[in-house]
Amino acid sequence: MFSARQVLGSVVGLTAAVAGVGAVAIPTARAATTAEAVAIADIQGSGTTSPLAGKTVTTSGIVTAAYPSGGFFGFYLQTPGTGGSLDLGSHDASDAVFVYQPRSAGAVTVAPGDAVTVTGEVTEYAGLTQVSVPTAGDIVADGTGSIEPVVSQWPATGAQKESLEGMLFAPQGDITVSNTYGVENFGELGLAQGERPLLQPTEVARPGSDEAEAVAADNAARGIVLDDGSSTTLRPPTSRTIPYVSNTTPVVVGASVDFRGPVILSEGGSPSAPTYRLQPTRVATADPASWPADFGDVRSDAPDERKIGRADVKIASFNVLNYFTTLGDADDDNVGDGGCTAYKDRSGDGNNVRGGCNQRGAWDPADFERQQSKIVSAINALDADVVGLMEIENSARLGETPDEATNSLVTALNEAAGRKVWTANPSSAELPDASGSDVITNAIIYKRSAVRRIGEARALGDQSGDDQAFGNAREPIGQVFKPTVGGAPFLFVVNHFKSKGSPGPWPGDRDTGDGQGSSNESRVRQATALVSWVSSVRAQTGITDVALAGDFNAYTQEDPMQVLYEAGYADSETLSGNEEYSYSFSGLAGSLDHVLLNRHAQRRFTGSDIWKINSGESLLFEYSRYNYTGVDLHTDSPFRSSDHDPVIVGLARNAGR
Repeated sequence: MFSARQVLGSVVGLTAAVAGVGAVAIPTARAATTAEAVAIADIQGSGTTSPLAGKTVTTSGIVTAAYPSGGFFGFYLQTPGTGGSLDLGSHDASDAVFVYQPRSAGAVTVAPGDAVTVTGEVTEYAGLTQVSVPTAGDIVADGTGSIEPVVSQWPATGAQKESLEGMLFAPQGDITVSNTYGVENFGELGLAQGERPLLQPTEVARPGSDEAEAVAADNAARGIVLDDGSSTTLRPPTSRTIPYVSNTTPVVVGASVDFRGPVILSEGGSPSAPTYRLQPTRVATADPASWPADFGDVRSDAPDERKIGRADVKIASFNVLNYFTTLGDADDDNVGDGGCTAYKDRSGDGNNVRGGCNQRGAWDPADFERQQSKIVSAINALDADVVGLMEIENSARLGETPDEATNSLVTALNEAAGRKVWTANPSSAELPDASGSDVITNAIIYKRSAVRRIGEARALGDQSGDDQAFGNAREPIGQVFKPTVGGAPFLFVVNHFKSKGSPGPWPGDRDTGDGQGSSNESRVRQATALVSWVSSVRAQTGITDVALAGDFNAYTQEDPMQVLYEAGYADSETLSGNEEYSYSFSGLAGSLDHVLLNRHAQRRFTGSDIWKINSGESLLFEYSRYNYTGVDLHTDSPFRSSDHDPVIVGLARNAGR
């Protein structure tokens, strides 16, 4: 550390050399001597804010990261001789600080390795302590030096992270990608220390329990943001390119993170809700060569057959993200049919329906082709024999031929397969009048070579009134199938319970904050009605084996799922023990999508897999984000064909085969 005499001498010398230059305000020697010379650790202090906030200070150190572009307007400065192996139990004050150099102070010209002395006011921004220098003359070159990055255990608490704020840091151990959502707007990735992403507490623990609180605490301890070294808000549509998004180098939830070198452990983000984060030492761009880390490739071209086992029949659940053949703008005039409004790309062209009409999917034929190509690719590669679909257009509700959208998808699937592989199961006559139904519905498609239908299509169609269980959700539909290779038939039921986003009509639908979101009572009522209806169908048909598939909008340990467990159903992921998850929300992984088997059908279970093609992928790969950035990211691949991952389960032809 330079002495106060050395610091002040440098400032006085520089002032004398450049006094009176142009319009740039250079502090006089007298003004400089009023700045207190302090160590960086004294600026930081041991709390979350600086004890010297508002004071003008002089300090010095070695530049560890500099940002001449990207909007940070500054650099990180660290005390010489600090870093290396640290015990976070005894290290209570950071030895580094961000130096804010606004545009008025000129361009950032320092570089890592420069030794400098700075004079400026201590301020706080978005949780980050900084020294704000008013002019370029307040930055004095003192030679060069080097800093050894901090090597320590993972800083699990806020106090430990705060003690390293601004310091050069070498992450140790396993680190995993946990969130890709923030990439689109802010160039941020969510990371988790360890080999698994952060989890929804109610995925693995009962709501409101001590165990759920422990999961939340674990998330707080393991989670951190990887930023891009830039304060630019991207917010597509934009002509900019986006870091951490690449078809050739995909970054997906669950991927391992291998840092190429040290990063800065910092704080920032929203001033109202700052978060601790890792900043690269230079701005990360769309070029993977500029990224601070390498990411493992966890993509797979098909489900894992080893997990599914030696199945005679494979059944699956797949939410197809508002697959509508009735488009927002069928005439491609960018005006909208029936009052539709569009989300628009960077050229001002609509790409998917925003609102104003019954449609919910693609805006025009070109957008629909992009959406359909990805869904077709995903379903054909899924290689299931029976697939339950959610969020497919309810064509009858739109005044069209019933099942038109489902039949259209089957036609596209068969064209892509090169032969007639798939058949659409017809809608049940037990469904209520379409005029009172939702614009999205459930559907079943199947391979005639693998199964054959037994009897007519079924539906829980007598609970759709406003004061009944399915007044605010899609009616369950079912079909009995028998494997063509022989064996016992099974009842396959597709479900889509009420979402968590808005409260339903029942007293228990208010979000209580226990992690289950809104409309929990609605979903419990729907689960209860489902159990009762399936029992009646079994009694009518004599079927012993039942599979419940779909988007239940409930994580694995939540109340609606407990209703099903208590009725004898078991989740396929629980049976397999794979610990896989179908959905990602707020950077937390969990499963809203389930395939459950009743007790007798569990004896036919061979295995299951959640094919990770959607929930962990960047939103920018969706058809709805076509032409949203300065690079074309669309492919006809399955990846980000929806926001939910498909679940696939293997069944033997008979129980206990």
